[in-house]
Amino acid sequence: MRAMRVSLWPQSLFGRLIAASALAVLLAHAAGLFLIAQEREHFVLQGSVREWSRRIAEITFALQAMSPAERVATIGRLSSQPGSPPAAWLHHGEPHEHGWSPEHGHPPDPPHALRHQWSSPLIFIHLPLLSDLEPTLREQLRTALGTSYGVSVSPTADLSKPAILISAPFFEAHELEAHEGGEQPYDVTVRFPDSDTAVFRVTRMQRGAPLPRNLFINLILLVIIMVIVLYVAARSITRPLSELARAADSLGRGTRQPKLAEQGARELRDAARAFNTMQDRLRRYLDSRTRVLAAMSHDLKTPLTRLRLQVEMLENPALQARIGTELDEMESMVREALALFRGLDDEQLPVPIDINGLLANLQAEFSEMGADVSVVGKALQPFTGKPQALKRCLTNLVANAVKFGTRALLLVEDGAALVIRVRDEGPGIPAEELERVFEPFYRIESSRNRDTGGTGLGLSIARDIAQAHGGSLTVGNLPQGGLEALLTLPRAH
Repeated sequence: MRAMRVSLWPQSLFGRLIAASALAVLLAHAAGLFLIAQEREHFVLQGSVREWSRRIAEITFALQAMSPAERVATIGRLSSQPGSPPAAWLHHGEPHEHGWSPEHGHPPDPPHALRHQWSSPLIFIHLPLLSDLEPTLREQLRTALGTSYGVSVSPTADLSKPAILISAPFFEAHELEAHEGGEQPYDVTVRFPDSDTAVFRVTRMQRGAPLPRNLFINLILLVIIMVIVLYVAARSITRPLSELARAADSLGRGTRQPKLAEQGARELRDAARAFNTMQDRLRRYLDSRTRVLAAMSHDLKTPLTRLRLQVEMLENPALQARIGTELDEMESMVREALALFRGLDDEQLPVPIDINGLLANLQAEFSEMGADVSVVGKALQPFTGKPQALKRCLTNLVANAVKFGTRALLLVEDGAALVIRVRDEGPGIPAEELERVFEPFYRIESSRNRDTGGTGLGLSIARDIAQAHGGSLTVGNLPQGGLEALLTLPRAH
């Protein structure tokens, strides 16, 4: 079994307009978020680096003023092991707001309000980090400390190694540091002019700049509003096109259709106006042609009647029969020609048709005339169409099968479309003639005789009726011999 291909891209114009517009809006917002995140991350990074550089410089200058022994002792007191309180709550060289200074050892725990802020839920959504911390921090420190101090910045290789912790300078970063688990610590090693060193530790959030959830909520609301507006705009474009498509399909089923409303955008109004003009011209053309043929039929009847009267006065029976047959054929051609053009302008309204009953009646009618007609299969439900026209179409097909193929077999299949196959056991038709048999007045050369030739309008009329119902009619030769006429009538959805 052949696998069914499912397309994720909408097939309708309306769906594609909505999908393309929504995708464009989403891509635009994604690009906007990327730029906002880049700018915000750059701002946070620069601000953090400046604050870290200032704090490290203050501590470094304070330590430089101490004696070597005091410096070592102070660095030992300030250095934190994993799990210790963040020593960088200090403002080196200045009294702490709670009375703490470097000489007092480890700083106290953060105030209660700040601890509460640290334990609050994370309210930031992050995008990937875009900037590089190491060279930026290194340059800032070299500028703040001067050339007398050596500075190196590298990712922390051993978290158990003591270091002076420098906390994040912004509340957002504190929040991330408290909740995120994907932070990246860096060790900043400062070498004093006397070759002593102090190690400071800062933490960069690996997931980059935080973005508030409110920003995403606002963008989602904006996308929803834009999709609604796009829906209304796309609908105003596609609805007239759908109506135009329905009107064109209806025009193929009958020329007496109401005019399209000329509304919408200028191009849509122009298309509706052009369609209405075409429909008017087609209707006038068919009306004129039907009137001409009706007049010709009426005018031809008088001379044909005179000829028939004169033929009956002939004393030669053989000549009388031959001319009478020619006159009968001429009258038949006139009648069928009128029927052909009248069928193109049939004003009969579509109604539900009992296909099974219609085929049973046809079978009975042909059986009364001694023809062998059988029906296999049945329609599952009535078909909406023009009863007289559809009966005429099937009558022409069955008549051809009986006339040229001895018997007719009708196979009925029902589903998304009603399919009726009319098969015979005749000699078939040459492949090059299969399409030409639908041309009006065309007859295959081998059938040009008075017994079976006909007028060459039966299949043409049958196809016109099929197309007027939105269907199709084709003929083809069967492998085992004989001809098959395939009538397909789609059911309306």
